Order: sequence, then structure tokens, then C-alpha cells
Amino acid sequence: MAVEALRGAAVVVTGAGGGIGAALARAFAAEGARVAVNDLDADAAREVAREIGAAVVAGDASDVVPAAREALGGGIDVFCANAGVGTGGGPEADEAAWELAWDVNVMAHVRAARALLPQWLERGSGRFVSTVSAAGLLTMIGAAPYSVTKHGALAFAEWLSLTYRHRGIRVHAVCPQGVRTAMLEASGTAGDLVLAPNAIEPEDVARAVLAGIAEERFLILPHPEVANHYEARAAQPERWLRGMNKLQRRYEELRDTEAPRDADTEAPRGAEAAAKEGA
Repeated sequence: MAVEALRGAAVVVTGAGGGIGAALARAFAAEGARVAVNDLDADAAREVAREIGAAVVAGDASDVVPAAREALGGGIDVFCANAGVGTGGGPEADEAAWELAWDVNVMAHVRAARALLPQWLERGSGRFVSTVSAAGLLTMIGAAPYSVTKHGALAFAEWLSLTYRHRGIRVHAVCPQGVRTAMLEASGTAGDLVLAPNAIEPEDVARAVLAGIAEERFLILPHPEVANHYEARAAQPERWLRGMNKLQRRYEELRDTEAPRDADTEAPRGAEAAAKEGA
């Protein structure tokens, strides 16, 4: 798919050492964009960058804009806020787990926008691509920090779009469900039940993103069925909650009958365990 807006564009992709981020980096490079690959795993970032002829900006996604500008030799046209962590658990999850989810899944987007907007507004153009997850439209059983912060990421993307679209800023919220990445592998019983049966490849997400950009769509749904779930949630919230609670009970039955898993597998907490965005 040829996307004219990407030819020659300076693009930053966070969490691009693997999974959806790597697929996005490859797809943008194939469209003729100049790409900067960001990841906490410097070796993984370098490998993807070497493959596609991109720049490398290793390190924390929360403070990547200045280094990315330098690596790309000037301004940034497209910023993909893709890095994420899949923190599991509920209110009992410790403060560090909640803080990590909030910092990576929401505040990294806020910090990037804070750094990008002055230049974008001055020139009247810019594109912000937020990897949100279907959990931001719906929710995810067994993972309160992830679900709550993904709702926050969606809300921030919506706010950016409604506030700045008349000034040339384009925003896209990408909401995949199950994607075959390290995050899905780390999601334990909940992921096996909810995400794995209809999981797609990272490259499928990248193709959906290219199509969404070409059509200037805010909401990008690599799993089309998510639109039906989202509509049902809005139209009949009580029925939807009863259905999700039934799924929760099934999850508890499976969890309680399985052999104990490693704690980091059943409820991933850190960036290393959660890997890149993918659910």
C-alpha cells in the first residue's frame, strides 16, 4: 500500500525492537519514510535499524524526542507512541506496578506530545500514532493497571485529536486485540482465554495502521470485531458487563485448575517481562 504522506517523512517508533513496533518500523521504511527505532533493548533496536536502514535511538520512550530529532537531522513528522507494558493484577498490585503502567502507557505519550506540539503547531502539521489496545476501548480481565492506563491512553489520543485537528495535527488510536508478540506470551491464562484464539501477526497490525493513515481514520481496529464489542458496550452496558463477568468466572476456573505459573508469566509487571505493545 502506497501512503503518500509517509514518503520521505521522519518517523519515530518507540518499543520498536520487536513485536508491533518492529513491524511498524519496517512498514514505514518500506513506504519511503526515514525511521528512528527506539527501544529499551539497545541491541534489539540496532538489529531492526540495521535491517531497514534506520537510525537508532535506544533508551526510555518517555524522553526520546530530542535524541530522535538529532538522529533524523531535524523535525519529526510522525511519532508512534508504541512502547507499552502489560502489568497484570488488580488493586492488590503494588504501587510500583501501577506507577510503571501509568508512566509507560500514558505519561510517555503525554511527554512526547509536550515535546512535539510546539513545532507541529508552528508549521501546521504532525501525526501522532498511539498504540492503545482493545483494552482501552473495552477492558482486559486479570489486568487492572493495563486496562485502566490503556483507557487513559485512548482518552489522551481523543483529546489531542479534538483539540488540534483543525491546526493540522492528525491522531490515530490503534486498538488491536491479541497479537502474537512477547506480551501475549507473557499474559498467562487470561491471554490464553481472551486473546490467543483470534491472535494476528504484528505485520497485520502494521498493514491496518498504513490503511488507517491513508484513510485519515482516528480509530484503527486491526480486529474488526472489536467495533461490534465496543458498540455493544456502549448500547447495553449491563448486558456487556454480565458477559464479561461470565468470562471472568471462566478465567478463574481455568486459573485455579492449572499448575501454578511463574509470577511474572501470570501477571507481568516490568518492561522486560511485558515486552512491546501487543494486546
